Amino acid sequence: QIKTNFESNLNLALRDYNVTADRHSEAVDTIQRTLHCCGVQNYSDWERTEYFSQRGIPRSCCKSQDDCSEEDLKDPSKAKLKVFVDGCFFLVTSTMESKMSVVAGISFGIACFQLIGIILACCLSQYITNNQYEMV
Repeated sequence: QIKTNFESNLNLALRDYNVTADRHSEAVDTIQRTLHCCGVQNYSDWERTEYFSQRGIPRSCCKSQDDCSEEDLKDPSKAKLKVFVDGCFFLVTSTMESKMSVVAGISFGIACFQLIGIILACCLSQYITNNQYEMV
């Protein structure tokens, strides 16, 4: 369900992508620059957006910012050579899945400390109860 929601939200972010500084557009740019990807499934996802008809593929998809002109980004056949062709959805989900073992390990470690705390609290409670009866 998380994957499905992420994919639909990423598709919405691409559809509503614009050059104004809204946080969804910034998030798409950050993901594309960081993971070296473009679009949801691949770079051609941008061809179905309103942004593509005006400006082409965003510069955040470019392999090299110096060698990426606006004319190249408007032409899908030229853009294929200049931008990252892999989609971001697979890269983001595989990155999350690879980090899940770390999250699970940390969670298990915290749970063990909590369990030890509960056991020690029960032992302390038992000790206090036993000492109370000895005093009477």
